[in-house]
Amino acid sequence: MSITTFSGEADKRKPAVAVLVPCYNEALTIAEVISRFRDALPDAAIYVYDNNSSDDTAAIARQAGAIVRTERRQGKGSVVRRMFSDIEADVYVMVDGDATYDASAAPRLVDELLAGPNDMVNVARAAEQAGAYRSGHAWGNRMLTALVQYIFGNATSDMLSGYKAFSRRYVKSFPSGSRGFEIETELVVHALELNMPISELVAPYKERPVGSQSKLRTYRDGLRILFLIGYLVKEERPMVFFSFVAAVLAALALVLGTSVTLEYLATGLVPRLPTAVLAVGLMLSSLLAVSCGFILDTVTRGRREAKLLAYLRYPAAR
Repeated sequence: MSITTFSGEADKRKPAVAVLVPCYNEALTIAEVISRFRDALPDAAIYVYDNNSSDDTAAIARQAGAIVRTERRQGKGSVVRRMFSDIEADVYVMVDGDATYDASAAPRLVDELLAGPNDMVNVARAAEQAGAYRSGHAWGNRMLTALVQYIFGNATSDMLSGYKAFSRRYVKSFPSGSRGFEIETELVVHALELNMPISELVAPYKERPVGSQSKLRTYRDGLRILFLIGYLVKEERPMVFFSFVAAVLAALALVLGTSVTLEYLATGLVPRLPTAVLAVGLMLSSLLAVSCGFILDTVTRGRREAKLLAYLRYPAAR
């Protein structure tokens, strides 16, 4: 009996690579970013998504040879959501348009994604200059990264890095809901929740050129990321979230109700009726929180299975 082996065309061709550059007022640096990534990945398509820039970012990017598109909804999260929806490729390399990331690391990034195969490869930043990484940003990044590691698992040492590579199956299963810089957190948690293979590389990170300003606001965006982590705990770990709420409510109920109960056992009277009612209400709320946790845990499992089915529609990167 003869056996015929079929080899699909997709297995023979080189993977299609897309470089995604979300931009807002990066006229000073965007041409340099495009030039460097074209040298590093000559076969890649370079997409610049302009996010309502008030300068000439879009025109300069178009003149530099990038494919330029516009996203009207403000915020990096909105831009990433649009890029992931619109662009078809096998490998997606996402990088900020501020010329702080090392383009020469891009081939290594693609190779790491394909060799795994991995669904996400993060670039951890190694600052080349003292001013490249503001102390507030560095401290906040470490704190938020450690928090996500504790709750969801250890995937990266630099969660807020804007330099990452993704597989097609990752991109097309990602249900983004973020609008701003908190998108970086959502990207990492999505990979952890589906148990995707993840890797990390270290690459140089340099200071912004003179005249170029960071769009990240340390305290405002840090709080938004913190709130997003809380929201993701509620959405992805509802049993943990509502069990914590239930424990707090039950503790308050016990603190308020213990003395009332002891007085009742000793005298048969309830002299502080409002306190007793409040303690009972808190305990009932605690039980309700536990019930919500059980119900939402079932809902979350269904959502996770739907994302997993979307993920499995596409083959592994190779």
